[in-house]
Amino acid sequence: MNSGIVFAVLAGAIWGGVILAPSLLPEFNAVLISSVRFALYGLISLLVALPIASRLLSRLTRRDALMLLRLSLTGNILNYALLGASVQLSGVTAAALINGMMPVAITYLGRRDAGSLPLTKLKLPLLLVFLGIVSVSLEHSTTAASTTSLSTRLLGLACGFSGVICWSWYATHNARYLKQSHFNSSEWSTLLGIVTGIVAIVFGIAALMLFPNLVPAQVEHRRWMALLWVCLFLALCGSWLANGLWNACSRRLATSLSGQMIVFETLFACVYGFLFSQRVPGLMEVTSIVLLVGGVVWAAKRHQGVSVKVAQS
Repeated sequence: MNSGIVFAVLAGAIWGGVILAPSLLPEFNAVLISSVRFALYGLISLLVALPIASRLLSRLTRRDALMLLRLSLTGNILNYALLGASVQLSGVTAAALINGMMPVAITYLGRRDAGSLPLTKLKLPLLLVFLGIVSVSLEHSTTAASTTSLSTRLLGLACGFSGVICWSWYATHNARYLKQSHFNSSEWSTLLGIVTGIVAIVFGIAALMLFPNLVPAQVEHRRWMALLWVCLFLALCGSWLANGLWNACSRRLATSLSGQMIVFETLFACVYGFLFSQRVPGLMEVTSIVLLVGGVVWAAKRHQGVSVKVAQS
């Protein structure tokens, strides 16, 4: 269990930076950013898979391929397009806070999985996590961008919540499949990357055919290079590396615990935001961080007894 938590913290440290990325590219549509990111992720995964391609393909079943297709679309393409839209429409803070609701959503969806604790035994740790998110929301509610209209912010919030639904479904189904899969975490991440790359290209082409204005006009060459470098970081670190770490976490932890580990993404996003703005957190922000960490640590302690029993059995 301890190694699973370490993998989750490392994945959260990377994904915290991923949340900030769309704000660095305001002139580019979130759908375009998502398509380029995951097309590069597919290319990287394909290069990694070349030495073992024949071995992977020989073990790949139709059921595996269908699951990879569903996971690619929900957990990668749609999720990040919705997250990027949320960041650009309602701001980084609001998007990070909405993402912080994932521990509750994933714990609920995985409540019947093997090794998971019933919600009645996790209500107090989940309450701490919820209070931590609410406290940050109250802190930043008065500092929301006044230049953004209410309808725009509401649309951004709707995109954020839709992204939470997509990734929560992905996290629970991916964890269940991995626990009985004949692929290890690295192999599964590589296969997921290849399928995601194919889906991203098809998704991007279809989006451009329906909405030609997704590609902005009169953008400087250096901004296109910025898009390429940011998407390359997102593909290599935010997708290939972080997904492998999260798969390793999902194999080792019960779903009701691994779901709460995603809170580290929110924590690191807040920390990076403080560093980027060169300021120290306020009292309410410190309180929220303590509540978030406290809820996750409390949940981990509740799971220790269950982990020991499962290991012994």
